[in-house]
Amino acid sequence: MPVVRYFAAAQDASGVDSERRSETTLGELRRAVSAAHPGLGGILPRCAVLVGGSRVADETALGADDVVDVLPPFAGG
Repeated sequence: MPVVRYFAAAQDASGVDSERRSETTLGELRRAVSAAHPGLGGILPRCAVLVGGSRVADETALGADDVVDVLPPFAGG
């Protein structure tokens, strides 16, 4: 099962640092985490969602060892 790691505001909105998920595509995972963590609904569309460090399409299959990072927009200098 893929591991989803949440950072900064995404971590605050989800209430967890990370979790294992059973979804098989990135699109399914996006929908499922939004349903499981309603606070993510407002920020997830603006987040970078990386699988193995790369942006991929929602149709991308997720493997058991994949790491999915949810990174909200960051500001700073």
